[in-house]
Amino acid sequence: MEFYLKSILLGIIQGITEFIPVSSSGHLVLAQHFLAFESPDIIFEILVHFGTLLSVIIYFRKDITRLIFSLAPVSEITETRRADHKTLLYLLVGTIVTGILGFLFQAEIRQLFARPLFAASMLLVTGTVVFLSDYIPPRRLDIHQTGLFRSIIIGVSQAFAIIPGISRSGMTITAGMTTGLKRDAAARFSFLLAIPAILGATIFDIRSLNSIERAFVPGYILGMLAAFISGYLVIALLMKLISKRRLKIFGIYCWVVGLSVIFLLIRG
Repeated sequence: MEFYLKSILLGIIQGITEFIPVSSSGHLVLAQHFLAFESPDIIFEILVHFGTLLSVIIYFRKDITRLIFSLAPVSEITETRRADHKTLLYLLVGTIVTGILGFLFQAEIRQLFARPLFAASMLLVTGTVVFLSDYIPPRRLDIHQTGLFRSIIIGVSQAFAIIPGISRSGMTITAGMTTGLKRDAAARFSFLLAIPAILGATIFDIRSLNSIERAFVPGYILGMLAAFISGYLVIALLMKLISKRRLKIFGIYCWVVGLSVIFLLIRG
């Protein structure tokens, strides 16, 4: 029963922190450390990430469906289809950049997941970035106007967020707004860019599922469902907070958590 409760708790942590800018990986590292969660970490991470993947796909299903059907052959290309084609191109560029950087530094980054003090320190970086994002002046560009340069910058920021304690959504949304995207456009681009990133990471590590023990399966499923439900619920909330420029509360939260954990770890 204790294992199931921990699985659900970690699933909820993953679902909430995957999309709000507080670093899901950092929170999982810290939660596993303080909860003494003894299980095959990589397998659990695969399944809870799959849960959050489903939540973002279902929430943005209309956008995803429109982008996919824009590739269907038609006799006349409308302006809307051209805009969707550009969006797909920029998402592809950002994904490629993230994939290349993630592949090059995967070994080094894996080692960081065993260092809770490092993850807590990176939360301070995330907090600073997110706090300052509310003070970025209003921008005008929509998602289909992202451009190749911005796509590369956002892709690099997403790759940087593979480090535990660095928020993927916080880095990519801030990068989008800093380079000229409207707040809602930067958020939509960030969420859509998360789909291939999470899917790619899941596929890359899926071979680890061969080593799963049957005794862990129910707990892992509960964690995945908890991540899916909590992830879906927070996406709408975050979209509202972004438009109202209220992300600084997450920045303050990251500072408080990071400093508290650093203090606890140093004190033993």
